[in-house]
Amino acid sequence: MNTQADSVSSQRTPLDATRIRADFPLLARQVHGKPLVYLDNANTAQKPREVIEAVDRFYRQTNANVSRAVHTLGEEATAAYEATRDKLARFIHAPSRDEIVLTSGTTQAINLVAYSYALPRLKAGDEILVTTMEHHANIVSWQVIAERVGAKVVAAPITPAGELIVDEFIARLTPRVKLAGVVHVSNVLGTINPVRELAKACRARGIPLLVDGSQAAPHLRVDVQALGCDFYALTGHKLFGPTGTGALWARKELLRDMPPFFGGGEMIRTVSFDGTTFADPPHRFEAGTPNIAGFVGLGAAIDYVNGLGLDRTGARERELLDHATAALTCVPGLRLFGQAREKAAVLSFLIDGAHAHDLATLLDHEGIAVRSGHHCAHPLMQFYGVPATVRASLAFYNTHEEIDTLVRAIAKVRKLLA
Repeated sequence: MNTQADSVSSQRTPLDATRIRADFPLLARQVHGKPLVYLDNANTAQKPREVIEAVDRFYRQTNANVSRAVHTLGEEATAAYEATRDKLARFIHAPSRDEIVLTSGTTQAINLVAYSYALPRLKAGDEILVTTMEHHANIVSWQVIAERVGAKVVAAPITPAGELIVDEFIARLTPRVKLAGVVHVSNVLGTINPVRELAKACRARGIPLLVDGSQAAPHLRVDVQALGCDFYALTGHKLFGPTGTGALWARKELLRDMPPFFGGGEMIRTVSFDGTTFADPPHRFEAGTPNIAGFVGLGAAIDYVNGLGLDRTGARERELLDHATAALTCVPGLRLFGQAREKAAVLSFLIDGAHAHDLATLLDHEGIAVRSGHHCAHPLMQFYGVPATVRASLAFYNTHEEIDTLVRAIAKVRKLLA
């Protein structure tokens, strides 16, 4: 029987990459007759066996709708679904499970805040402040509602190294700003933004801060209370869970004052043709049948990540980042984007004379999966004056050997394109 001391000791032991990789069935496949090197984790992470089996087990043994039946299957499904809300609350250190709204992902979470919180409070001349490195989900959602009332979205600048100019962000927190949004970890640059400092500045001015935590939650220890933000959004499929899952954390006092975003079943107390009374948060924002099996899988993913220990997975990814940065920096003609001092394991680059899509396609023929394109970050591409980049994003199950394979493949591709 494991003791608490055994558990603490295991959390301090470096990860065994060979053993960890065996937990992820897809990593064993081949592409174009070559071993898969999966370096597209910022787009979506692979799923451990525990997640796959949890989803399969739900459909085989428990499948029923939640909150709508008193029969055994319905009660079991509801318990499993709601257990993930508890796990998410603990995972990000939320004060209460009732502050966790289950969503289809970060995009829905941000849109919920846009329409339910921001839109009723915006008027002509108001501003929403974001940064130049934001994902489109943290830009377009605000633009759509701003256009309705004559407000506008403004952006704080970054340095060529990909770091937010904090003083400029704070200087833009004028009385016109009614909400600020910032990505915790850039999906293109890997930059880790100083959320706690930004939240402190926003709080001093009475401006709510929303944090896009899609890229942070899988790799960093998130504590929303310590960060001091007001909203925090995350996506399940980047957290080694199923697609179509995610969450919004929001302060309870904010949720209480927000009207529903969607209308339908399960978000109500009573309905008549004279009017409707709505459920308390968070269920007020969860209309319709959710992705029940997906959230059961997300709960399994959280258990898996917690079992490994975020400190250990984070240390492993920093080691991989250091190795990859050193290796890619030595490649002739390679331009690396984003060299912030605080950075996650994301590397965006271009090779002189090669289009990003061509490079990614040729790398795919070497069995290497990387991302190419604008990465849903057009303004950031415009800042760097390029239409697209190639992005290699790492997870704890990647290896030094895979990085070396990438570098050798890039050298081969350079010769083909010469």
